Amino acid sequence: MKKLIFGAAVLVTGLFSTANAQIQEGNWMVGSSLVTSNFGLNTGAGYSIALQPKAAYFIKDNVALGAYVDLGISKATKGSPTAFDYGVGALGRYFISPGEAGVDNLLNHGRWFFEGNVGVGGYSVENGPSTTGLDFGVGPGYSYFITPNIGVEGLVKYKGRAGFGSEGLNSNITFNVGFSIYLPSGQAKRIANEAK
Repeated sequence: MKKLIFGAAVLVTGLFSTANAQIQEGNWMVGSSLVTSNFGLNTGAGYSIALQPKAAYFIKDNVALGAYVDLGISKATKGSPTAFDYGVGALGRYFISPGEAGVDNLLNHGRWFFEGNVGVGGYSVENGPSTTGLDFGVGPGYSYFITPNIGVEGLVKYKGRAGFGSEGLNSNITFNVGFSIYLPSGQAKRIANEAK
């Protein structure tokens, strides 16, 4: 019984501890967002799903710079053509410190952040229009740390594309859910050496 009470106390303490060590200078963040997904439930309905793998290095506390890749596929209805989305570029993320700008963090076990990206992206529709151009986006998000090194994330992002093909500027708001793994630089080096 004492072990059970001790274990519960450790768990509760861990849930309410402040998330700081994950976002310090020299650490790595790797993860992916599941972007704007929907699946029609009616007969002949379509679907849309996209993934955005990303990796970033903390150049200083709370500031990470890295890269992303966008990969998506969609179909409006069963008989409609398939559309492919793609992109690659740089991203930056700034984590807000507790109390900064009047923002407190939920349960002191996560962090609000702003993310921005810029790169090259486009889309292609089977037997239809296609475009490639400047891909950019910005928006706020929240990372809730379910363990000291794993965060479940939500992100609302304005996403735009200034195309050079058959379509000019297009934009939308995306609602993203994903996860990130935060690795201390020493642990990241050890994992890289084990992979060799």
